[in-house]
Amino acid sequence: MKHNPKPWEVLDELRGKVFSGEWPTLPELFYITKYHYPNRRCFSILSPEEMSFTYSEAFDRIRIFSNYLASLGLKKGDKVALTGKNSPQWALTYFSILFAGGIVVPLDYMLSPLELHGLIKASDTVMLIVDEEKYDLIDPENTLGLVKIFSLSKNKPGYVLDIAFDKEIPHEMPAENDIAAILFTSGTTGVAKGVMLTHKNFASDCFSAQGNMNLFPTDVFYALLPLHHSYAMLAVMIEALSVGAEVLFSQKIVTAQMMKDLKQGHVTMFLGIPMLFNKVIKALMKGIREKGIIIYGVVRFLMSLSGLIKKIFKVNPGKKLFHGILSKISLDNNRICICGGGPLPTKTFKLFNQLGIDFVQGYGLTETSPILTLNPIFHYKEKSVGKCIPHAELRIDSPDKNGNGEIVARGPMIMKGYYKKEKETTEAFTADGWFRTGDAGHIDHENYVYLTGRKKNLIVTEGGKNVYPEEIEDKFQLYDEIEQILVKSYLVDKKSKSEHIEALIFPAREWAQNKALPIIKSAMDDIVAAVNKTLLPYQRIERTRVLDKPMETGGTLKIKRHKVE
Repeated sequence: MKHNPKPWEVLDELRGKVFSGEWPTLPELFYITKYHYPNRRCFSILSPEEMSFTYSEAFDRIRIFSNYLASLGLKKGDKVALTGKNSPQWALTYFSILFAGGIVVPLDYMLSPLELHGLIKASDTVMLIVDEEKYDLIDPENTLGLVKIFSLSKNKPGYVLDIAFDKEIPHEMPAENDIAAILFTSGTTGVAKGVMLTHKNFASDCFSAQGNMNLFPTDVFYALLPLHHSYAMLAVMIEALSVGAEVLFSQKIVTAQMMKDLKQGHVTMFLGIPMLFNKVIKALMKGIREKGIIIYGVVRFLMSLSGLIKKIFKVNPGKKLFHGILSKISLDNNRICICGGGPLPTKTFKLFNQLGIDFVQGYGLTETSPILTLNPIFHYKEKSVGKCIPHAELRIDSPDKNGNGEIVARGPMIMKGYYKKEKETTEAFTADGWFRTGDAGHIDHENYVYLTGRKKNLIVTEGGKNVYPEEIEDKFQLYDEIEQILVKSYLVDKKSKSEHIEALIFPAREWAQNKALPIIKSAMDDIVAAVNKTLLPYQRIERTRVLDKPMETGGTLKIKRHKVE
C-alpha cells in the first residue's frame, strides 16, 4: 500500500541535520524554505506601492537587519515591539528580530499612543519598529527608555529597508522551546494579557493544521487581516512560509482594492472573518437575483446540485460551472477560503461550497497558536467549526446532559503562559494540565467540534435555562440593516437576580442614513421579532436597544463585551 506522507513527516530527514529539536524554530523553517525555493516569491504588495521579494532576497534582507540589531546589543530573549499595517517591511522585520534571537511583540497599530506606551512597558520592550502614522507620537527616551526606534516607512528616519550592514555578528539563536512572540490579547473581556508563544507552538500548529488541508508552493496567501493577530500571523504568514508559497499583503479592508488584489495577485488562499464573507456572498446573491426570477431559480438549482455532488461524490463541479460568477467577485483563481475569528452562519458556509469554493471554517484562540480545528474540504460539516487537527487533543470538561461543557485542550501548540502573570496562567489550566478555552460546546464521535458560546457570557434565565448569546447573535448575521448586534442579560429584579435577555443593535450606517429614529427602531423590532420566531421560548429577546454609535471592537472586529453597558 502506498504511504501518503503527513505534512510534518518531511521534517524527519532534516532533523539532526538542519535543526536539532522536535520542531524547527521559525528562523530554521525560513532557512529550509529559502534553500528549497530561493527564487519563488515570498512577500509582495500591490498598493500603495508595488513591492516584491523572493525567498532568497527576503533572506538576505533579514540577515542584514538581524545582524544590525545584534550589533546594537540585541540579545537572545530581548523583546522588540512591532506595530504597523500589513506590509513586506512588517514581515521582514518580524523575522529579523527572530533571527537576532529576540522576541517579537506585535502590537495592534489601531491602538492609541497611550495604549501602545502601556504595552511597550508591560512587555519590557527594548526596541521599537513603528509605522509612519505613530512614529512621531512615540516618546522613546523620556517615557520608554528604548535603545532604538526604527520605521516601517521610508518617510521617517531609521527606515528598515535602508539599513546597510555587511558584518556577521555572533549571537545566540533561539531554541524550539524559547518564546518567539508575546501577543497581547484582551479578547472581549478586559485587561490585556501577554500570551507567550514559543517557536515549537507556531511550528507544530503550522504543520498539524496541514493534516486537515493541503498547501502547495504555488499558493498565494492573501494577508488582509492584521498580522499582529495570531490568526493571520500563523494561518497566512507562517503557513505560507512552511511550503514556499507567496504572501500578498493588503493594508485595508476596502472592497475595490480587495477585488483588485485577488485578481491581479492570483490569490489562491483567501483568509477572512465572518463579516467579510457574509458581505461578499450577500452582494453576489443580490446580483444574481437582480437578473430575474428565472435566472435566479436556475442558478440556485445548479448550486444545490453542485453542493450535493461535492458532498456525496467528493468532486467539485462548481468551480467550472460557476467560473463566470466567481470571476465577478475575483475568486476565479481562488482555491480555498478560510474563515476564522468568529462563528459563521451555516448558510454562508453552504453557499460558498455550492459555488465551487472549498470553504474551510476553523477554530482556535491566541493561546493555542491559534488553530485547534479545521473542516476538511471533502468531509466538512456545515454546523461544525471543524475537526481536531493532528497533535491537538480536545475534550469537554463537566458536560451537561446534552454533552455541552467547556472545551479544554492540550498539545504542542498550547501557550507557555501569560507574561509576568503567574496567577492568570495557573487559572488558565485544569489541575491535570489542559488549557481552558472558556468556550462552551460539544464534540461528536468523529472529533468534530460544535460551539455554543463563551462560558463567561452564559445567561441563566429565570427558569434556570442556559442561553449562549453568540448562538442568538449568529441569527442576525445576514440582515443588511444591522452592522453590529450584542445579546446580553439584564436584571428586572435585582433581589431575585433573574436574568432576562436584551439586544443592543447598531444599525448599518448606509441603510439608516436619512431615516428617522422611530422608523429605524420599528425596523429593528421587526427583525428581532422575526428572529425570535426561530428561537426557543427561553432564548427569545425581550428588550431591544438601538445605539447611535458603534460598539468598540478588537482586531478581528469582535465586540469588546466588557465595554458595553
